[in-house]
Amino acid sequence: MDAHLDLALNALEWNRDLTRPLAEIRAGETGWRDKPGREHATVCFPEMRRGGVGLAVVTQIGRVSHKIRDDSVAVWHSPAQAWAMTQAQSAWYRALEEAGEIKIITTRAELERFAALWRTGETSIIGCVLSLEGADSLLTMGHLQRAYDSGLRAIGLAHYGPGRYAQGTNCTGGLPPAGRQLLGEIERLGMILDLTHLSDECFQEALDCFSGTVWASHHNCRALVPHQRQLADEQIRALIARDAVIGVALDAWMLVPDWVRGETTPQTRGVRLAHAVEHIDHVCQIAGNAHHIGLGSDLDGGFGREQTPCDLDTIADTRRLLDLLRARGWKEDDLANFAHGNFLRLLSRALR
Repeated sequence: MDAHLDLALNALEWNRDLTRPLAEIRAGETGWRDKPGREHATVCFPEMRRGGVGLAVVTQIGRVSHKIRDDSVAVWHSPAQAWAMTQAQSAWYRALEEAGEIKIITTRAELERFAALWRTGETSIIGCVLSLEGADSLLTMGHLQRAYDSGLRAIGLAHYGPGRYAQGTNCTGGLPPAGRQLLGEIERLGMILDLTHLSDECFQEALDCFSGTVWASHHNCRALVPHQRQLADEQIRALIARDAVIGVALDAWMLVPDWVRGETTPQTRGVRLAHAVEHIDHVCQIAGNAHHIGLGSDLDGGFGREQTPCDLDTIADTRRLLDLLRARGWKEDDLANFAHGNFLRLLSRALR
């Protein structure tokens, strides 16, 4: 299981047909420079299947920025534009479901049936749990109900920068009143709250006033890579106390310290999957067990293999993490927990 993939973003903004082989997707982008990661895609359905990635938390994303020019990923100038984009993403997931490529999972019973089929090799359909990365696109509280009715089951309050409902990465400050109201609606609907990307103040306030299920879908450790985007040890402890799961991310700048954007490369720093194992181990050392860690790769999340570990060519290579953990002495039960068990257990608890 991968707890964070921006599949619809790649399909609709990068114009990638994820049902096609990865070599074909890369070749079709030869010479393109309009988006980050061109020619360097790592994710498509065939590679997910080859790597055994049978279940993923997949995103809808539309951030709002009022800057005259903002070249960030998935950013729009109004909530209405952002909402429209997330609905286009939802429609794409539905079209892929109708085509038999994916199965959108919304209930505990669906999850259990789907997991059983994958364990016995009776399906190659990829299970998808829909998550909204950043809540800027929600025009009103009622729009969250509409999104839930369309299958949304997890949500984060913010992405990068200041948001309508919370402060995101690279920001400080607490929740505005609308953010607290939104948390109440999330809890009423029984949705999972993703604490990824929140400012430190919003992270703590959200934990304090939300009593439902939480996770951090794609986060690494601040003790190893000092940056506000990472989880501090006290935040990791707070997540463990809530029986949450943290997904290790494979964006290279989050794996090693002192990364300089536009200058540092995975090759110059020798970034490898073993660096992700260090973050995995750090969470496990704090927890005293392997019950709170999984994979939230964020592959092709606005970047490509030019910003991933050198020994990762496609998402299928994420299975090498199991070999690295096994070499460290991990038992098979703990490997299974990392691979899927921890996030499956949390989903089973959260879904109605």
